[in-house]
Amino acid sequence: MMTHAMLTGKTREHLVPLGEAHSLQPVALAAFTGLQQAAARDGFQLQPASTFRDFARQRHIWNQKFNGERPLLDKNSQPLVAASLPVAERCAAILRWSALPGASRHHWGTELDIYDPSRLPQGARLQLEPWEYQAGGYFADLSDWLTAHMAQFDFYRPFAHDRGGVAVEPWHISYQPLSRPAAQLLTPEVILEAWQHEDIAGDAWLRPHLPDIFSRFIMNIDED
Repeated sequence: MMTHAMLTGKTREHLVPLGEAHSLQPVALAAFTGLQQAAARDGFQLQPASTFRDFARQRHIWNQKFNGERPLLDKNSQPLVAASLPVAERCAAILRWSALPGASRHHWGTELDIYDPSRLPQGARLQLEPWEYQAGGYFADLSDWLTAHMAQFDFYRPFAHDRGGVAVEPWHISYQPLSRPAAQLLTPEVILEAWQHEDIAGDAWLRPHLPDIFSRFIMNIDED
């Protein structure tokens, strides 16, 4: 059973290392290793760009975007000026691409952002933007391969379609046997519990609107 601390990124006790920089739950790691090996047989170097992300890191990302210290993008991946936006619009723009601290699926140890470093052109920097995975993009073939094969290892894309909340994220895969139960345990109350004694930018606006945010941006996902 996932504890509240596990759900909100306040502990690492549910994790094991994946290389030097990444972590997953043990069962998710075993499944991903199988997926990697299958990808390698078909000529892909499947690697994680991001796995577990703790509460402090997610809070840092959120606060920097809110305060204009990190790039903020609109729904078409075009830059926005955070300070020019009312708080409601600013939060919605952040939520399009980044989760609230305590509400990120990356807290669970079930999620990976993936790419193939061998297909990234020399001098290019990984953006994790949809065009990289769409037709003509660096990772289009990898994306097609994942669509065809990842379900054999119980992975799926929770953000495969634009449902009016989080943007399409073809790089984000989730280990469903563990992520689905975790999603069922997460509630607005659990998130607010994790926010106690924490500095969350926009907190005064976020708290009364959290039920709507929870429905639109956290639970509004593709299930299969």
